[in-house]
Amino acid sequence: MSQSALDDDELFGEAASEMRADVEKHLDAARAELPAPEAIWDVEAENTLGVLNALRGALDVGDAEQHLRDARKWYTMGQRADAFEDAEDLEEDLESLTEVMEEIVAAREQVGDLASTIPPLRGQLEDLHEESEATDDESDADEEADAEDAEADDADEEDEE
Repeated sequence: MSQSALDDDELFGEAASEMRADVEKHLDAARAELPAPEAIWDVEAENTLGVLNALRGALDVGDAEQHLRDARKWYTMGQRADAFEDAEDLEEDLESLTEVMEEIVAAREQVGDLASTIPPLRGQLEDLHEESEATDDESDADEEADAEDAEADDADEEDEE
């Protein structure tokens, strides 16, 4: 084997090591960007909308999606170049991180949808309650008027006798 071939193999080995290190670096960075478990569990706010907005903020993945994308890109390059001797651990990490990321993004969207539903729903409920109170007030006024009319009719009948 020529010296050039040995150098190429050595360079390829270095490149493969660097590629693996890049994948691992991006996986670590993606994990670091994910929300802490307590950040999505312990939320404080004055009302439901505040809780939902705080939860939505806590579910922000920041740059984790970009780091995951970069990890996947370098992993794919390494796989296609057959640069990794043992890549099962990287593949497992990529899959599990992808699943968690998808769950977080989906949960954030659901919380966002719910948060946008709450204010109009509250307004509708307030309107219904105000209408109900107005109707109750009118009914009470009508009952009082009917009672007064009945008393007046009774008084008129007594006067006639």
